[in-house]
Amino acid sequence: MDQLEPMPQDWTRALAIAAHPDDLEYGVSGAVAGWTAAGKDVRYTLVTRGEAGIDTIPPAECGPLREAEQRAACAEVGVSELEFLGHADGVVEYGLALRRDLAAAIRRHTPDLVITANFHDTWPGGGWNSPDHRNVGRAVLDAIGDAGNRWIFPELVAQGLAPWGGVRYVAVGGSPQATHAVDITDTLDRAVASLDAHHAYLAGLGDNPMAHTRAFLEWMADLNAPRFGGRRAAAFELYRM
Repeated sequence: MDQLEPMPQDWTRALAIAAHPDDLEYGVSGAVAGWTAAGKDVRYTLVTRGEAGIDTIPPAECGPLREAEQRAACAEVGVSELEFLGHADGVVEYGLALRRDLAAAIRRHTPDLVITANFHDTWPGGGWNSPDHRNVGRAVLDAIGDAGNRWIFPELVAQGLAPWGGVRYVAVGGSPQATHAVDITDTLDRAVASLDAHHAYLAGLGDNPMAHTRAFLEWMADLNAPRFGGRRAAAFELYRM
């Protein structure tokens, strides 16, 4: 069994980009809590407001609710800034509009590390991934190059967003091809509190195992432990840029 390496620590600011509220709480927030406690600056950009995520709540009502829950979730793990790009939940398309918006976010926040959620076709264990996750993650990787090239989306420069080519690492949470990990033994409680902040979303899940927050996050962390010295961990697929 291949062992997971420790995540690099030679970075100062991270931008975590995901499709929906709650995406980063399922597996990444334990690492975020540890990083912010150590003085690192972590910010979140969400492509949608998650307005199509609760079957019993119409999108016009659901979007503001989920945005508020995400703000509460961020507060639990020390996230310094949160923004929403306003793409439509459930129908996010890979394309120039998404790449432009993500490149703009990367230029605004100037991160050394970009974090995103699993964009592969499947999850660890084989479950099929959603189109929003696949399209957002792949666009994130492409937008990093766009952010550093002043001749791609030159309108961003006209808007005052100078090129940013300082991204050194990309960490993909929940990837079936994980290579690195972060010990979350001491931050698991904060990760659970962050996920628990999504009250309405969790209620809408019913008896789905993902609604049992502590048990689910412990199960995920324990899956990574045999490859990380027996320690509960958040796992990432790491790209060096």
